[in-house]
Amino acid sequence: MKFNELGLNDDLLKAIKRAGFEEATPIQAQTIPVVLTGKDVIGQAQTGTGKTAAFGLPILQNIEKSHDAIQAVIIEPTRELAIQTQEELFRLGRDEKARVQVVYGGADIGRQIRALKQTPAILVGTPGRLLDHLNRHTVRLDHVKTVVLDEADEMLDMGFIQDIESILKYASQKHQTLLFSATMPKPILSIGERFMDDPEIVRIKSQELTADLIDQYFVRSKDYEKFDIMCRLIDVQNPELALIFCRTKRRVDEITHGLQARGYNAAGIHGDLSQAKRMSVLKRFRAGKLDLLVATDVAARGLDISGVTHVYNYDIPQDPDSYVHRIGRTGRAGKNGMSVTFVTPNEIGYMRTIERLTKKKMLPLRPPSDSQALEGQLALAHKTIEKLLQNDLTKYSKDAEELLDSYSAIDLVSALLKDLSKDASDIKVTITPEKQHSHGGGHSHHFKRDFSKGRDRNDRHSRRGNFSHHRSDHDRHDSFKVRRRKFKD
Repeated sequence: MKFNELGLNDDLLKAIKRAGFEEATPIQAQTIPVVLTGKDVIGQAQTGTGKTAAFGLPILQNIEKSHDAIQAVIIEPTRELAIQTQEELFRLGRDEKARVQVVYGGADIGRQIRALKQTPAILVGTPGRLLDHLNRHTVRLDHVKTVVLDEADEMLDMGFIQDIESILKYASQKHQTLLFSATMPKPILSIGERFMDDPEIVRIKSQELTADLIDQYFVRSKDYEKFDIMCRLIDVQNPELALIFCRTKRRVDEITHGLQARGYNAAGIHGDLSQAKRMSVLKRFRAGKLDLLVATDVAARGLDISGVTHVYNYDIPQDPDSYVHRIGRTGRAGKNGMSVTFVTPNEIGYMRTIERLTKKKMLPLRPPSDSQALEGQLALAHKTIEKLLQNDLTKYSKDAEELLDSYSAIDLVSALLKDLSKDASDIKVTITPEKQHSHGGGHSHHFKRDFSKGRDRNDRHSRRGNFSHHRSDHDRHDSFKVRRRKFKD
């Protein structure tokens, strides 16, 4: 469904177009029209389905610009998600000129208090720090029209349910409540019963892979080996059009620069790029003027890209739906596609979890050798030379004869082949290590959430909001138990 069918105003449609989103995801298509009517909503959907825009766009549309008060509050389980949500709302609401602020634990509360004096229209925050501000009277929810509880089951597992209930009691009597959760355990349903008024329930089923035309492989490798192995795979497989997915913006930049340094026709997109640059890169990719597009999940979400023959998951996806979304970019319109996921030794268990939930097995793939990669490069060089020979080369004949007087034909052609091929050993590329998934012990752990910044949840704010200092991971671990939610098929 197109966004212009959902009842959104022109400024928001312009912002959506600028962001490169073309079609609404199922959660957006089903949620936005309902939220615009003012009804309470319970949305059951996995991470990576576009929930932020699903609640954020109607909130932005309903903001009264002349009203100097907090009109919407969005509660997120971690400061990483809170920051990400604030950034996305700011980007989407730029034309609406909506003030959006974020508050979270571990940051200077004095600075937050000073910023709150500007009275944002939308406040995003983590439960502990929001409650802290409410107790200090630096945040007032008397005029709040919408309260969003995002990743509610995550907040339950982190021990925040009491904080959330306390926050909801501060909110004005009459307001809209939107609750989003991947699962619906009893405590979450209890919040719905106590604090919501006849909510509309929107359920989005977890995606299953239906693309039998996609050959799915995994390569077991250490993090520092991935880049060279991927380059060798690209040389051997010679993709017509390939997407390379990375976990962080920094990684997108480093891999893009590394590929370009080795002579590959590559470009990258992520949230920090200007809209003009982003759209320029996508236009080149769609037109076949780029061979490789390096992207974060967020940057590639909602984009209609056809003709992709290969998907390389440089970093293992954050959750099964993200995996489905990524590799679903290939194998379209009856054409075969291939996906290759790089898996470090401690991510094998997590990969098996993805396989169980998507009901598809990834086959092991042996990394090509340097000699095999060179063969692939030379085969491509032969094709390039064949194309060149189809041109009128008359004006180069004199210089060619002079070169043949000085060098043998074999030396000249060898030099041309060397120039057209890329010897990986000539150009060293170092990619900064990133924190990896570690899902050991056979448990189905939480899927970590950062899609654009590569942040992890180790620097969560403290559970309680009545003090502002930032405790260590060890202190936080001792202060409450984190229950692990198992994903269900």
